[in-house]
Amino acid sequence: MRDYSITKKSGQLHNCKVIDSYGNKYQNYFDTEQECINWIYYIWENEKKFNNQNSQELLGRAILNCKELDKKNNNLRDIL
Repeated sequence: MRDYSITKKSGQLHNCKVIDSYGNKYQNYFDTEQECINWIYYIWENEKKFNNQNSQELLGRAILNCKELDKKNNNLRDIL
């Protein structure tokens, strides 16, 4: 069953938790409540795709994208 919660403590980012209709749980942090809401809808609109893909494959692609962003931004340390 789909569910979500958005909480915020003073001086911290918004903590956004989502459960999709497959029971998968997600958590992320955002500056604004609207960013949380957008992310919730993104998860729900793409839950079928997320459920069909291997989570390790998704994680691997995300790490590769972070490495590329670091290279473009001339970051001082690499992700190993």
